Amino acid sequence: MSAFLADLLAGPLGWAPGAWLQLFMHFALLSLLAVGGAITTTPDMNRFVVGQKAWLTDTQFAGSIALAQAAPGPNVLFVAVIGFNVAGLAGLVATLGGSLLPSTLMAVAAGRVGDQRRDSRLLRAFTEGLAPVTIGLLLATGWVLTEPAHGRWSTVPLLVGTIVLMQRTRISPVWPILAGAFAGLAGWV
Repeated sequence: MSAFLADLLAGPLGWAPGAWLQLFMHFALLSLLAVGGAITTTPDMNRFVVGQKAWLTDTQFAGSIALAQAAPGPNVLFVAVIGFNVAGLAGLVATLGGSLLPSTLMAVAAGRVGDQRRDSRLLRAFTEGLAPVTIGLLLATGWVLTEPAHGRWSTVPLLVGTIVLMQRTRISPVWPILAGAFAGLAGWV
């Protein structure tokens, strides 16, 4: 096997099984907390892979998410990109498996219980109570993803413009992403 292919498959951590297990276990735990989708657990993913383990930088972390969000496919792809950037193909399998397996099993079980108790006041109260939790988690995610730009006031108009555009129109998010990329390439932000 060529050195390039070996590096591609192994990632920066090499073939360290302990790292794969840590990635799997941490992402499995986060999958059980992912109210509103995997993106809502981004702040803790950042804390773990950037702050605690120093496997990625803030810029690499945000870039991983931006790349995955720009690609077509499910929203959870960013988890695979983070895992790949940390530990190659094994990291991809560890993070994606950890993110999907527990939450999928829990969703199947909850779906069965929900079908049996559809008219329960407790079930309705629980599901309605999750909305503010999801909004709070999404706000925290937004804060973490803008971490590389904190302190750069030139990014504020782009951020505010994107928020207004997304709230008031049905334009594809790809266009503000491209505008941000162009602004970065031009040196404006």
